[in-house]
Amino acid sequence: MTTTIWRYLLVSGAAVLVTATAGLAQAPREPVDAAANARIRDEGLNRSQVGPMFTMLVDTIGPRLTGSPEYKRSADWAAAQMREWGMSHVTVEPFEFGRGWTLDQFTIEMIEPRYMPLVGYPEAWSPSTSGVVIAPVVVIAGKTPQDVESMQAGGSFKGVALMNQAVVTNFIREDRVNPTAPGQVDPEPADAGAGGRGQGRGRAGGNASGNAAPTDRQRIDSAIRDGGASVWLRPSRGEHGTLFVQAGRGEVAGDTLPRVVLIGEHYNLLMRLAAQGETVKIRVNVDARLLDDQNSYNVIGEIPGTDPVLKDEVVMLGAHLDSWHTATGATDNADGVAAALEAMRILRATGLQPKRTIRLALWGGEEQGLLGSAAYVRRHLAGDGNDIARERLAAYFNIDPGKGPIYGWYMENNDAARNIFDAWLEPFADLGARRNVRQGIGSTDHVTFIRAGMLGFNPIQDYDAYDVREHHTNVDTAERIREEDVRQNAVILTSFVLHAANRAARLPSGR
Repeated sequence: MTTTIWRYLLVSGAAVLVTATAGLAQAPREPVDAAANARIRDEGLNRSQVGPMFTMLVDTIGPRLTGSPEYKRSADWAAAQMREWGMSHVTVEPFEFGRGWTLDQFTIEMIEPRYMPLVGYPEAWSPSTSGVVIAPVVVIAGKTPQDVESMQAGGSFKGVALMNQAVVTNFIREDRVNPTAPGQVDPEPADAGAGGRGQGRGRAGGNASGNAAPTDRQRIDSAIRDGGASVWLRPSRGEHGTLFVQAGRGEVAGDTLPRVVLIGEHYNLLMRLAAQGETVKIRVNVDARLLDDQNSYNVIGEIPGTDPVLKDEVVMLGAHLDSWHTATGATDNADGVAAALEAMRILRATGLQPKRTIRLALWGGEEQGLLGSAAYVRRHLAGDGNDIARERLAAYFNIDPGKGPIYGWYMENNDAARNIFDAWLEPFADLGARRNVRQGIGSTDHVTFIRAGMLGFNPIQDYDAYDVREHHTNVDTAERIREEDVRQNAVILTSFVLHAANRAARLPSGR
């Protein structure tokens, strides 16, 4: 039996808990600045401003669809906050996105065989209907491309509400597993294919070859779009009234077919009535506008480093500011934005001085394919002309998928940094921190940095009801978020970016 001796050492001016086993020489543990953590906790837990910032985003401003006036308002507001706290080089930086879209009015109702309000929402970038229209429902689910093309050629689609997908049976009923939950085990490196390296939320493409024959689905979609229908009704896989609406920008130029997504239960109702031989009619009005501004915007600001040698190196913290338009984007990603902003406020309020520069980025266009972070990396970090800036980026920390406390970090298979992150996370066990995990996570903005050869990390949070109920839905609202969780998020983010900025050596790459 060995005897473990616990003692406190002073390392680089910070109180550090170090273990040593009697009779064995061990390397010093990763330093943790306990004094800085105490100041961060005091400010972040006792004088937090996350509540007002979160409320501004989700209630006052509301949905922040990329390219919308609300998104631009949120970007300008965030920049004003950064300037108020005395951050440096605050910019609202444009990147090319394409025309924005806004919805001015919408109604949808069943009027035959009986009256009933329907629950639905237009897809983003949907064209308007020609005012209020009454349209009979025509179901083409299960028909062959030849059948659909024949109906379209015969004028069967003019003025109707088309439904081309089957009754919804594959409702989303399971959330992803939290990898820090009891009993979960990290995958071996060879099996860790779920990580973020090389993955992202891309936009769907067509055939691999431009000369390939169109698929059956493409033939049907083409006939639908060219058939003169009044509206295209689509189902959502959400259950119990949950409506998922997520769509690409489509063919903005010349796109004339309005698209409306119904909750699964109401889509199925219309399908069943039509199958019974009932005449089904709806009344619908989509009043939407494409906007002239071709840009979206990233918000950038920083706290300059103070070390003469290290100040030109940069530790970045980021979150995406945009949301979908059916709700207020509370979990995706107003909570993350509020926590990231609060981390900067905490650093300014406490007077803690980073040796490296700490830069905050709030991204636009994440929901359409990580567009804002990709534009930033192309402009400032990628390619031969940016090799110095790329080399100086020490690490990028992102916060996005999930809600609730930060339990740990996805390490992106970087075992060399695992012990460092473990030491930095341990002081927050009383706030709910559990452990870091080997694997990575895809489909959010840190992936952009990883693809360009830099370090990127994202925390692990709760997924309970996130995938089933909240992510990209009409109920992603303020009720989903607890303020104490966002306070915890901000405290841990502040500590991690400060420790990364003040570490004598940069984080190891793991390569």
